[in-house]
Amino acid sequence: MSAAVSIKHLGFRYPGQNNDTFTDLNLNVEPGERFGLFGPNGAGKTTLMNCMTGLLDFQQGSIHLFEQDIARHKKATNRLFGFVPQDFSFYQELSPAENLAFFGAWYGLSKTEIKNKTAELLEVLQLQDVRNKAVQKFSGGMKRRVNLAIGVMHNPRVLFLDEPTVGVDVHTRHAIITYLKALNSNGTTLIYTSHQLSEAEDLCNKIAMIDDGRILVHDSIEQLLIDHQEEGLEGLFISLTGKNLRDA
Repeated sequence: MSAAVSIKHLGFRYPGQNNDTFTDLNLNVEPGERFGLFGPNGAGKTTLMNCMTGLLDFQQGSIHLFEQDIARHKKATNRLFGFVPQDFSFYQELSPAENLAFFGAWYGLSKTEIKNKTAELLEVLQLQDVRNKAVQKFSGGMKRRVNLAIGVMHNPRVLFLDEPTVGVDVHTRHAIITYLKALNSNGTTLIYTSHQLSEAEDLCNKIAMIDDGRILVHDSIEQLLIDHQEEGLEGLFISLTGKNLRDA
């Protein structure tokens, strides 16, 4: 079976940057995995995710989604994945139903598909009571759920999630993680990054730690904890990336 995501010999450098962000980076994510990508601030997590989704053009190597080269087959690969970015990616003045109708049409869904999928997502993500209200009036947690609904509107085979629960309360976080697990059980591969390490332990079955543009480790959480004699993901994170503060 082909990998959900295959990165080979990736090289990337921002314009005007003296050093490469990535040099000869290699990574495979298998279909059906709940894969987590972790590292300190500035490690390259969001840059790597933006390369995988085609938002950034890389200079060397290749990235394939289910054997489709994202640089050569942008239209085909765009249909394969969904992306839930950390920044909100909807129209604040529109309602959830209007946002889903717009993005559903952008994805190429039929009117019937848009109607059915909108009804399903608004119910599952508990947004049906506000389906016709402007999103700009919503709480942060409700906006996160709208962001997620847009990312899965077209039933993607791979879903990229960049800090999907940042700034939400415990109940909303639980609802989002529960929904993501349900998506995964139906075949969607998840690629997720977050600073919520306890949340990651609950969601992910495979992870990679990245720092200075390099993959430090890549395995199941259980195996990595055994290999490094740590009791939890936070201890593993600190042992691999050091104790120096990275939020400057």
